[in-house]
Amino acid sequence: MKRLIFSIAIIASIVAMASCAKVSQWNEKQREKVRNEVRNYRQKAYLRNLEEVEFDQFSNDVVDAIEVDYPVYTAFIELPGRGDTVEVYVVSTIVSELHADAHNMRKIYPYRTLVKEGILPPELDRQAQRAFYECFANQVNNTYPSTTAFVNAVLADTTSTSQIAQMQSQCAAGLFDWVVEVDEVVLYD
Repeated sequence: MKRLIFSIAIIASIVAMASCAKVSQWNEKQREKVRNEVRNYRQKAYLRNLEEVEFDQFSNDVVDAIEVDYPVYTAFIELPGRGDTVEVYVVSTIVSELHADAHNMRKIYPYRTLVKEGILPPELDRQAQRAFYECFANQVNNTYPSTTAFVNAVLADTTSTSQIAQMQSQCAAGLFDWVVEVDEVVLYD
């Protein structure tokens, strides 16, 4: 008798877990809605430099992380600060992909973009580019206590006179005798 009751309890537990697993899985339409929310962050510094395929993989990673923490889609949708929650997952996913090293600096700040911005001279060979990115990564590592602090600085970076832009200019000037001049326009009311 005890064995029968124990068997029934185990079977009931398995059925309950299986039924919860089926209910808690998001369908493709729900996942697509959240991927579209992630697309709103496409202009963030790290994300705008990703190829479309890389961005699709990134948004899938964000959606997967959200789905793990919010297995019931309606619970996620009804969150009062859902937009903030999505942003936290976007930043967390960026942080998990990044470490401030020369390889990742190239992804965040592509060489072509730095040339357009006048930070680096055109036609640098790979060795010179690598020297710049290593210098820049070392300055980032020495300035920011954690990858999270660096990512927050990247996401908040909106000016050409930011601390990050100054680090880039210092590395460029030190390596290539390249001087970046910033014209400042002062508007008076």
